[in-house]
Amino acid sequence: MSRLNVAVIGTGAMGRSHARVYSELKDAELVAVCDANKKTAQDVADSYEVNSYTDYKEMLKKEKIDAVSVCVPTKFHKDVAVEVIRNKINVLVEKPIAVTLEEAKEIINEADKNNVRLMVGHIERFNPVVIELKKRIAGNELGKIYKVNCARLSPFPQRVVDVGVIIDLAIHEIDILRYIINSKITRVYAETARRIHSSHEDLLTGTLRFENDILGVINTNWLTPKKVREITVTGEKGMFVANYITQELYFYENEFTRKNLDYNSNFMNVAEGKMKKIKIDKKEPLMVELVAFIDCIKKNTEPIVKGQDGIEALKIAERFRQSAKENKVINL
Repeated sequence: MSRLNVAVIGTGAMGRSHARVYSELKDAELVAVCDANKKTAQDVADSYEVNSYTDYKEMLKKEKIDAVSVCVPTKFHKDVAVEVIRNKINVLVEKPIAVTLEEAKEIINEADKNNVRLMVGHIERFNPVVIELKKRIAGNELGKIYKVNCARLSPFPQRVVDVGVIIDLAIHEIDILRYIINSKITRVYAETARRIHSSHEDLLTGTLRFENDILGVINTNWLTPKKVREITVTGEKGMFVANYITQELYFYENEFTRKNLDYNSNFMNVAEGKMKKIKIDKKEPLMVELVAFIDCIKKNTEPIVKGQDGIEALKIAERFRQSAKENKVINL
């Protein structure tokens, strides 16, 4: 298969980035973009000298397209994705996969029925610092893991009006926790608040317990004047601190275990040791993600982030919302 003809539906901030990256890929040919706002669509189309549409159904009929990125607001994901799939076109749906589990299942069922590739845009899976962190955890560099703490803080986004901070932001961390810990989540608890958003929660402190007894904490909001994207993994041999934005990874050694770790002994302690910065081959996560999307179509392989991954992340997000509403721990 030669270069794939690709299109983008929804040319807001994320859609513009998809269009830009596609225009730079050697295995993709950006042929069209679509947005309900005619000027927004035309501006992006003019930048890359491609066709512009305000009706995605018209675009799907008129253009010869192999793959589409769906970057519309979350409440439209299901309708747009299903229409793309029924046209036998491979699709990448930006996270979250849908607003509800029922809509997510409908998207997945349509993709299976029409034999097209469906990938969910959980972009942090493709962040080099996350990939390196997972590799080092899998290599037992921390020994037994105790806790993972995630911070994803942002100023208030004018673009997001259809969902709250759990679905828009915390879902990143839910997916990453599942990805790096690789254990079933057994229970969750959430405290939320609505401080300035007109209709949805804009602050979350969520806790998770995994089947392997690791604890997870997700701290996220739209109330912070500085953007923060950080994950800390604490274990018996030390602590990893990863910054998603700068793609920096640090290891803080537990000096005690370096000298004394003995799995036959019941005695453990913690002592401050050396800090080491780990070299990361920095890349744009969206570029890595879209290369992987095109690659799975060309090679006829499974996407790295499948529809079921999107469902599992959305399930936990919904349980967080349930926990906050009912003011109780939710067992899964």
